[in-house]
Amino acid sequence: MSTLAESAEFQRATPAPGRADAAVRRMEPPVMPEREIVPDDSRQARIGFDETIYCAGKSTLQIETIVARGVGSNRPLLLTRLEAGSFEALGSAHRAVLDYDPVSRTAVLGTGTRSGAGPARVAVVTAGTSDVPVAKEAVRTLAYYGEPALEVYDVGVAGLWRLLERLEEIRAMPVVIAIAGMEASLPSVVGGQVPGLVVAVPTSNGYGVSVGGRVALDASLSSCAPGLAVVNIDNGYGAACVALRALRGAG
Repeated sequence: MSTLAESAEFQRATPAPGRADAAVRRMEPPVMPEREIVPDDSRQARIGFDETIYCAGKSTLQIETIVARGVGSNRPLLLTRLEAGSFEALGSAHRAVLDYDPVSRTAVLGTGTRSGAGPARVAVVTAGTSDVPVAKEAVRTLAYYGEPALEVYDVGVAGLWRLLERLEEIRAMPVVIAIAGMEASLPSVVGGQVPGLVVAVPTSNGYGVSVGGRVALDASLSSCAPGLAVVNIDNGYGAACVALRALRGAG
């Protein structure tokens, strides 16, 4: 992966004297009203999280500007909801400095805030294979902050034996992110079996009356499992942030 101003393509496009400044000028779009983008540079100092760039709804011009500014300030960035078409629309110099994953629709500029070390402390568990993109968003967010994850996929309650086979591994984790669509039984089942924090992520997967994840969300919110935390539909990023806050709070 190329990072920041060190990528070969980035350097080739930049004259040697004042390389970083010239490179940013080359990458920066010619016109971008400043009021459209106001970086939250103090977020890391305030709450321990970098500003994450939610790319859905942003233009190519806006995303390129944000990436260029990240390069210019030598600041790592996590970008979410960056569709493959939107990534491909970026200039080649911008694409060269991003580590892009099409499954999770995330991209990373730089290497994150700290390198991962040690065993996993978070399990990311899905009911079905269709839930994996949401899971991968959580896994990539955790990795950005140096937290490896135990990934356990396709263990939904329609074949409960699959979950039971992995249950002891999952129980060993201080935090479990349980991801499910349809009626979202998995978070409640996991919440009744493990002692650690369980974060439910309802997904938009499901037929007809699943209503784009609303049934899964309501089921998670009304769970009988005590202490179940619930984030919004398809919000793998938010679930990872809950996990990170919990781990930090536990020291």
